Amino acid sequence: MVQKTKLMAKVYFEHQIRMRSRSNSGVRLDYYQRIIHKIIMSKQNPVTGLFPLNDQNNHAWIRNNVYCIMSVWGLSMAYKKMADQDEDRAKTYELEQSYSLHAKYCSETGQIVVGDNEWGHLQIDAVSLYLLILAQMTASGLQIIFNLDEVSFIQNLVFYIECAYCTPDYGVWERGDKSNHGLPELNASSIGMAKAALEAMNELDLFGARGGPYSVIHVLTDEAQKCQAVLQSMLPRESGSKEIDSGLLSVISYPAFAVDDPNLINTTKESIKEKLLGRYGCKRFLRDGYKTPKEDPSRLYYEPWELRMFENIECE
Repeated sequence: MVQKTKLMAKVYFEHQIRMRSRSNSGVRLDYYQRIIHKIIMSKQNPVTGLFPLNDQNNHAWIRNNVYCIMSVWGLSMAYKKMADQDEDRAKTYELEQSYSLHAKYCSETGQIVVGDNEWGHLQIDAVSLYLLILAQMTASGLQIIFNLDEVSFIQNLVFYIECAYCTPDYGVWERGDKSNHGLPELNASSIGMAKAALEAMNELDLFGARGGPYSVIHVLTDEAQKCQAVLQSMLPRESGSKEIDSGLLSVISYPAFAVDDPNLINTTKESIKEKLLGRYGCKRFLRDGYKTPKEDPSRLYYEPWELRMFENIECE
């Protein structure tokens, strides 16, 4: 027992010496690394690499997975910048290998979980967000794409979002128009995210320094400009049915930064604060019934007269 106590004291002492020898920034990064492992990485499926919605729902959304992994990537870049010991460099590599981004599938099996007509699958903003962050991660030095088949897949995704300015989709909230009847519409948040992704992807070599002509992504310049023109004409509205939407925050600021006009940015931000900001946060949009006490969770769509029931009781 005495020997074990001495051994524990020795280990603790060596740990304290090692901690003192590190910079304060390294110690702070270790704190965030523990938080990320506890809250995010511990939920990742070990086989598919996907992050489920929660412990009771194993569906994995591309948008949720991208936002989950952005914090991991950010911490890995912080370790890379502040690395003062081999331990930090090892953690950088460990975090950089944590990325595994997929569409909405079962986080355990990788199989589809919802039929084609049972969900608003057309979400241009989600695919655009994936491409935007993929471009930023690749530009930072990570190699995520490894062969020409994957390059072709990414190029096809670029073609997929190029016409976002004239393609109605179900938007960031997956519900389509405000009445929630399963009808897609043109959404400013989707167009803005697509515009940012197209600009980030243009002439990007997915193989980095080891690439060549065949690994470069090409974007038609006119398509990005058309997205910008339509986006500026729509703001501060989100769509034909939504006068304002908190999803626009991701377009006028992080992560897309898709709007260049400071006045338009300020107008949109003030409109969101005036109409959607509440005591606990922002409403998604006006008369949004999602998760309210009066919503019937057994039905995917609403009746035409239901919207007025959700006025002033929207979740924040």
